[in-house]
Amino acid sequence: MKMSYTAEERGNPNTLSYRVFFKNSEGVYISPFHDIPMYADEAQNIFNMVVEVPRWTNAKMEIATKDELNPIKQDVKKGKLRYVANVFPHKGYIWNYGAIPQAHPGHKDTDTGCCGDNDPIDVCEIGNKVCSIGEVIKVKVLGTLAMIDEGETDWKVIAINVEDPEANAFNSIDDVRRLKPGYLEATVDWFRRYKVPDGKPENQFAFNGEFKDKDFAISIIKSTNDYWKALVSKKSGGELNCTNTCVFYSPFLCTKEAAQAVVDATSPCGIADPVPSDVDKMYYYEKK
Repeated sequence: MKMSYTAEERGNPNTLSYRVFFKNSEGVYISPFHDIPMYADEAQNIFNMVVEVPRWTNAKMEIATKDELNPIKQDVKKGKLRYVANVFPHKGYIWNYGAIPQAHPGHKDTDTGCCGDNDPIDVCEIGNKVCSIGEVIKVKVLGTLAMIDEGETDWKVIAINVEDPEANAFNSIDDVRRLKPGYLEATVDWFRRYKVPDGKPENQFAFNGEFKDKDFAISIIKSTNDYWKALVSKKSGGELNCTNTCVFYSPFLCTKEAAQAVVDATSPCGIADPVPSDVDKMYYYEKK
């Protein structure tokens, strides 16, 4: 049976209480990190992607790996909501940005020599559609970039939505270079400089900033799935929350009633704290 997923907002965007929870086709609340399968079609190497940040937006949304059921929420630093700056000539995120579920790069990578960043593996989706927060799409992997972020390996997988009208033309990283000239270079530039406005140094890259091919990218994703299985199978997930409703062999498996209680404990849809005064109103009303 094919599973479908729906996203349910709690609270208001651009507030500390905003959350996006997930339900499966049976109406059960699930974790987007642990309960959505990595593969949409394993035989064809088609992966599921959870969209965290729609293209051209600035709010730094992410799967909350330390929270029960891992809803999407906005990242916070020193009590303030985080937004990426518009680093010229870019506007916000230049792809639909998200993560592949059931992939946990929390180990030392033999290719880069650096440990993983302990978050679900990141995806930059390059199709034409601007997706929504919490949308679960099926993607074809084309290659990957290895960013080194404060000494940690942070893989950035390049992929395209299989439902994109141009998807059939994209089967490799070279196809991206040929059909979307400048996009890969812009991607490296974006990741290199996006933290500079916050006073941080430029990010570095393994492999001299070169993109690795499709086969390499798929092998990286598969290896992170093995580490995820180990994570969700042991009795302690460390700082990561492994609560789930579908991984039958996991000691963190909970009932649908317990999952419902987690969601009920958050702000109801549309009722939350007001937009903080220091939020750029352009970001907020753009969303409205």
